[in-house]
Amino acid sequence: MSLNIVLIEPEIPNNTGNIGRLALASGSNLHLVKPFGFQIDDTRLKRAGLDYWQHLSLHIYENIDEFFSKNKGKNMVFLSSHGKKDHWSINFKDNMFLIFGKESVGLPKSLTKEHSDRLYKIPLYSEHIRSLNLANAVSVVVYEGLKHIR
Repeated sequence: MSLNIVLIEPEIPNNTGNIGRLALASGSNLHLVKPFGFQIDDTRLKRAGLDYWQHLSLHIYENIDEFFSKNKGKNMVFLSSHGKKDHWSINFKDNMFLIFGKESVGLPKSLTKEHSDRLYKIPLYSEHIRSLNLANAVSVVVYEGLKHIR
């Protein structure tokens, strides 16, 4: 039982470190798609992941094209504040890929348009915020997924 957490062009090392720790705790694989907004050996990344980073199932891709080429045909869903369907309606499956965009702008518009049928959001109940912190959003979706596939 596992999920695949995909971060497209992550920018903040602390978020990525926390998500790495979450990936390990949840038995998930972590996929990071370059370019990053930090160096992979950044001390903030390691500190957020503590001493667990070396135990991760980690996959790094040079760009988005390489990611999609290597994972063609895989079961993928896309998470964005622009989604029309709530994450609760995802039909979670073992080995599913959960794709998240970068902190500043989310997923590229080309992806949200091309995959609009598989685009989901975490509902927000305040008009005063645009989105959740990336690490929090990943946590919400991963543990909802585990609940469904376990």
